Amino acid sequence: MTSLPISFLLTLCLLVIPSLSSDSDPLQDFCVASDFFFSGLGIPLNTSNRNGVAVAPANVLTFPGLNTLGLSMNNVEFAPGGVNPPHSHPRATEAGVVIEGSVFVGFLTTNNTLFSKVIHAGEMFVVPRGLVHFQWNVGKGKARLITSFNSQLPGSAVLPSTLFGSMPEIPNAVLTKTFRTDDATVNNLKSKFAV
Repeated sequence: MTSLPISFLLTLCLLVIPSLSSDSDPLQDFCVASDFFFSGLGIPLNTSNRNGVAVAPANVLTFPGLNTLGLSMNNVEFAPGGVNPPHSHPRATEAGVVIEGSVFVGFLTTNNTLFSKVIHAGEMFVVPRGLVHFQWNVGKGKARLITSFNSQLPGSAVLPSTLFGSMPEIPNAVLTKTFRTDDATVNNLKSKFAV
């Protein structure tokens, strides 16, 4: 009588454990029609925007050779004072190395603890999957990172534009209550992120 529940639990555990990984294991060695070379990580980027940051992704959409391999990379360039705003990658852990400059890197745990440090050329950081994080160029000149992800398409949820620039819009009542502010402030923020 007790063997039925134990075997059921064992079967359930064996079915659930593989579903906890990032990208699934490939069913083939590689995608045959792919190009296995990419030159987009070394090009200079245009950082003349409001945040002073530009990202050139090397993911399965821009570099088909990554198909089924479970990894991707970004070239991230910052103007002086540039900020990669708080964001998260729902499908990947991020690791990065500073190539040039000094960058303040931080991430928040699920209990709202900030882990942060200024890192310099040759130093590296890691951000666990799904956690909110940011980077800020605190040096006098430009800064550059190369980041990598354990997913061919990590996704990115950028908090300011997600909250204040969504279509359709999040109702003001939700945002005023969440941020303990008024309609005028929420409308002002929405105007800065309108698509």
